[in-house]
Order: sequence, then structure tokens, then C-alpha cells
Amino acid sequence: MKTLAFTCGDINGIGPEICIKAIDQIYSPSERKIILFCPSNVIESELLGTTHSFSYQIIKDKFPQKIDSSYVTIISTGNFKQQIGKPTNFSGKAAFASLKRAYEAASLKIVDAIITAPVSKTAFKLAGIKYPGQTEILAKFSKSKNYLMVFLSNKFICGLATIHDPIKNVSKLITKQRIVSSIKTLNETLVKDLGKISPKIAVLALNPHAGENGNIGKEELSAISPAVRSFKNISVEGPFVPDAFFGNQKHEDYDAVLGMYHDQVLIPFKMLNFNSGVNYTAGLPIIRTSPDHGTGFDIAGRGIANPQSMLEAVKWAEKIITNRRQKK
Repeated sequence: MKTLAFTCGDINGIGPEICIKAIDQIYSPSERKIILFCPSNVIESELLGTTHSFSYQIIKDKFPQKIDSSYVTIISTGNFKQQIGKPTNFSGKAAFASLKRAYEAASLKIVDAIITAPVSKTAFKLAGIKYPGQTEILAKFSKSKNYLMVFLSNKFICGLATIHDPIKNVSKLITKQRIVSSIKTLNETLVKDLGKISPKIAVLALNPHAGENGNIGKEELSAISPAVRSFKNISVEGPFVPDAFFGNQKHEDYDAVLGMYHDQVLIPFKMLNFNSGVNYTAGLPIIRTSPDHGTGFDIAGRGIANPQSMLEAVKWAEKIITNRRQKK
């Protein structure tokens, strides 16, 4: 039996909708327990406007001592004003409150994994939450330093050496120490969480033409190549010229690819997996997956959001739960 926690994400986006749609499809009391963290006023309104087959109870006080699989347990994280279709101070606070309560449940081993709905960085800023995303928040909560944003699919797995950093800052963030740490975390994730045996990792270059021996940037010579060469017990190669690497579909030859910045690997990843990709925070003591898309403010409140990526996040979370249990 697995226990899954869902967070509502930004309450003004499609988060509550895709949570309910996904939960409705996976609801199976004999297989899993389900907890949803969401403001009670938001979920009550959402449930009234949707068709669902599951039974549920909404708990507005303290966390229950026992989670019953026969119904979905909804933990209220307060009451927050909704303004469908736009990021607000309240939607940022609601998303943060949901994530915080879910993390507490995971850290106490009440739940086996957290599946987080998308949040808005703008809403976080309006709410005074000084984190660029949920990855960084969970790393702070768990005091994890060697964490990594990883994207999962059956076609392509990739990790990011830098995450939500402006392009102008990326170069100075690319150090040998960072690349070494990223490779170690990615390899550990492939083995422990994804069940890979002797995985192969490809590392991408930062500069055009991989820097051309230092003529178009020196990060490959000063940081990336030395980091790759430093490994004797991990199968890692690179740095590869990114456009040629993906143009020749070389990602198919490796178990995972480490990119230097967000769009370098997210563009090819989303081209291959737009409705099925999953965001995973590697290097944490807890398991957290998330759909690989945004808050969907433009379609919020219309009942047309696609829960497929959320369902994929559930599949990967349960796969990781199983693999971690087998490693114990």
C-alpha cells in the first residue's frame, strides 16, 4: 500500500482541477491512500463543479492519526480568496501553505511521496515568498544541498546543473564542483530511484561548439571537462555540443543527460514529452514529482485542463517508492 499526497498548486490556475481529475482516475482503495492538501473553500467549490467517483472527507482541524484508503482525505490549509486566471498574493500563500503541510507529512513518513500541482513564481513574489520554485523550497525545508531538478519520461531523462537562474548568471555558476555534484546526484537517482544498473550519463557543453578549445568560452576547459574526467566509477561522457547531440538523437544512447541551463534540455524534452513529462526533485530524503507544465491561467476555471502529466507524475512517484523500498 502506498500513500500519496497531492498539493493544490496555484489556486487561481488549473492545479485543483487536475488534482481532482487525476485522483478520480487513480482512486483505488485496495492499492493506495490519497491525501490532498488544499484550502477548504477552494476544494469545496471545485468538487461542486466537477464529476468524480471517489468518496472524500475534508478535515479542517488537526491531521488525522489514521488515513483510511476507502476515501480521499482532504486536509484544509485554510481559506484563501480566489481570482481565477491570475497570480495573486493569496494564491501564492495558498500554494506555499499546501506544499509546507505536504512536506511535513512526508518528513514524518505519513505519506510516501508528494505530487505537486504547478505554482506561479509571480504569485510567490507577490506573497513575499523568496524562492524561485518548489524545488528550491523543498531543498530548503529538507536542508538538502546536493539536490537536482530532473525531468523524467520513457523517451528521455535529463538533469539541470542550474535551475531557475537568469542566463546572464549561468556562466559564473558553472564550476567543477557544481558539475561533479550534479553528476553524482544524477547517477545516484538513476540507480536508487529509477533502478538503472551501471547507468551512462552524457554531459552537455555550455558554449557554442563546446567552446572550440577556449575560443568561444572557457567553461568547458575550466569546469565541465575536468569534472567529467574526475570520475572513475561512474560512466559519464562529454561535454557534447548540444545541437549536434540532439540533432543526431544521441540522447537515446544514454540513460540520462546533464544540461547546463534550463532551456538547453527543456526544449528537446518538451518536444518529445509535452503532455507526459514529469519534474522530479532528486537528492531529497522525500519523493516529490510534479507535472511538467505551468499553472494554465489562460484555461483555468473552464474545466478543460488535461491531467495526463499529473497522472504520469503519479506513475513515476510510485515507481520511485517501489525502487527505494527494494533498496532497503
